Amino acid sequence: MLHGQPAAAAGDGPAGRYRLTPRELTVLALLAESLTARAIANRLGISARTVHHHLEHIYRKLEATDRLGAVLRAQAAGLIPQ
Repeated sequence: MLHGQPAAAAGDGPAGRYRLTPRELTVLALLAESLTARAIANRLGISARTVHHHLEHIYRKLEATDRLGAVLRAQAAGLIPQ
């Protein structure tokens, strides 16, 4: 997987099931690389506040309460590699 590239498009397979947008998948993939919100923001050229909004949406859609839970659920669902 290339840096910043999601594992699947939003309409494909598990991503569609969880209704994750392409940007949310990108943020999720970077989160799985243990990047901080600030580092994700710098990588994507967006603000850390925007990253936090994406994370809120990801947590809600994956029914996770924190970063680790979101990454583990995403891996189990096949959204990102283990």
